[in-house]
Amino acid sequence: MNRYGKWIALCAFIGALAAGDAALAFGEVTGGGSGGAKAQAAAEQIKVEKAKGADAVTVSEAYEKAVKLDKKTVVVRGKVVKVSKGIMGKNWVHLRDGSGEAGKGTNNLVFTTQDDPKVGDVVTAKGTLYKDKDFGSGYKYAVIVEEATVKK
Repeated sequence: MNRYGKWIALCAFIGALAAGDAALAFGEVTGGGSGGAKAQAAAEQIKVEKAKGADAVTVSEAYEKAVKLDKKTVVVRGKVVKVSKGIMGKNWVHLRDGSGEAGKGTNNLVFTTQDDPKVGDVVTAKGTLYKDKDFGSGYKYAVIVEEATVKK
C-alpha cells in the first residue's frame, strides 16, 4: 500500500473511532460521543434483583444519588446488554436491571473493567462511581462506574 492508501486507511480508522464503539466494524450508523455508545433498546423486559450489601444500588439509584455517590464504591447487579472491548485499554459494559427510564437515559449504566462478561450474562459489578465524567471527544457520561470487577 502506498502512502496515499495508508493515509486513507488511517482517516477511515479515525472516523470509525470518532463515530464510537468501532462503528464501521459492526455496521452501526451512530454519531460520536457517549450518545452513540448507548446500548440498543431491549425488546425483552429485564428484571434483575438488586445486589446485597451496604454499597448496593440499582441502576436508577446510581443516577438519582449520583451527587452523594460521586467517587464512592457501588455494587450493581444487572444484565449485560452491550460490551465494547479494548477501548482505551478497558472493556465498556452496559448493565440494565429493569429500573430507570429509557427516555431519560437512566435505565442503562456503563462500567469500565478489565473483566470480560458476555452479553446476556447477569452479573454483579463493583467499582467507583463518577458523576459527570468527561473523557473528551464528546464522550461524557452523567454517571459511569470505573475500574469495576465483574462477577457472575
